[in-house]
Amino acid sequence: MRIDNIEPFVPPLAPLGLDEFLKRSFPPREQLLAPWLPRKGLALVFAPRGVGKTHFSLGVAYAVASGGQFLKWKAQKPCRVLVLDGEMPAAALQERWAGLVEKSVHEPPSGAHVRILAADLCEFGIPDLSTEAGQSQLEPHIGDAELIVVDNLSTICRSGKENESESWGIVQAWALRQRREGRSVLFVHHAGKGGEQRGTSKREDVMDSVVKLSIPSDYSPVDGARFIVNFTKSRGFSGPDAEPFEAALRDGDWAIKSLDDLRTAQILELHAEGLNQRDIAAEVGASAATVNRTIKRFKAGG
Repeated sequence: MRIDNIEPFVPPLAPLGLDEFLKRSFPPREQLLAPWLPRKGLALVFAPRGVGKTHFSLGVAYAVASGGQFLKWKAQKPCRVLVLDGEMPAAALQERWAGLVEKSVHEPPSGAHVRILAADLCEFGIPDLSTEAGQSQLEPHIGDAELIVVDNLSTICRSGKENESESWGIVQAWALRQRREGRSVLFVHHAGKGGEQRGTSKREDVMDSVVKLSIPSDYSPVDGARFIVNFTKSRGFSGPDAEPFEAALRDGDWAIKSLDDLRTAQILELHAEGLNQRDIAAEVGASAATVNRTIKRFKAGG
């Protein structure tokens, strides 16, 4: 006999008293990629077009899957990763992955540790993650993934209006469900004309980490993937771990520099060109005292 219109069972809510809550035993929060991507963590990386968002997200994915390292960050152990790619041609995506495998000293325990669902290989593209129907279509393919990379929001979350917080609600509910089930999610997004993430700021509310990739002031197109990495939200870590730095991809290898080192190099280069200290300070965005100390330290051999 068929019974229609039956409401699904919803367990009753059960608030805990403070004493009971404090007695609860919770396992330490493991890091998929220390210190900014924890297990059961939600993160967002955003940047203008062409800056290197996909290079960044694939580097993170491979490091997590192989138990390796990306930029300044290390994975504690290999974890299973599902990558949803809604934008790149399959051939270009394959080339990116092949480069990662070739250059890495680590390999995932198995090929299935990284699974890739590419829109270019799906007849109707990747289902719309901003609808419940699309989420249901994706659900069977999540499987045992411990990290889901969503690259990117504009191609995979296609319904609603980007500037309306209500349109983000369905995706946020999905992300929180993944977290409750023990998974982490890394969302990849575009920056707007003002340099901040495009659309509603509500996206950042539930994130543990928000990473902004920006173009260095002296950037040239011949530099390729080169950007400033800056944490605009860093829940659970601070100090040196949260300081911005520059990352650059050269022949498949990443190089990183602190912003202090870059500013020192700029100051000394301008000093060698004969600029006075006041003009150097204006050029690099530092105080005259900082410029003076840097030049003195250089002359003293320090």
